[in-house]
Amino acid sequence: MEADWIWGLIGGGLIGTGGAVYLLGNGRIMGASGILGGLLDGSGRNTAAERIAFVAGLILVPMLAWLTLAEAPQTHLTSNFGVIVVAGLLVGLGTRIANGCTSGHGVCGISRLSFRGLIATVVYILAGAITVALFRHVWSLV
Repeated sequence: MEADWIWGLIGGGLIGTGGAVYLLGNGRIMGASGILGGLLDGSGRNTAAERIAFVAGLILVPMLAWLTLAEAPQTHLTSNFGVIVVAGLLVGLGTRIANGCTSGHGVCGISRLSFRGLIATVVYILAGAITVALFRHVWSLV
């Protein structure tokens, strides 16, 4: 089995476990966009410490893994900074329109048998596939 598949399996297991622990520990969904959004718009003031710890973990744990691994993981991220900025803005817009992100709908929503989570996940997977096909094969940007 290729190392990429093993890392994906490990990462998926950790995300699923994190979602279960977050839900069982405080009764709330582990949706990263909602957690961050509550910090930014002030609606999560009463759980700010928990939200800050979560966001810090999202940033610090991958950095720690990167520093401790013998070989840095390879990515296929484009070097076109404009594409990266537009992609980030579109992801942010999509999470606002869908009232959640991949962690909220895809991981936590589907695992709770949420119809809305299932539909949102199908839509963003299809949108991602169409976007990659357009950018890579039609416009040759990636």
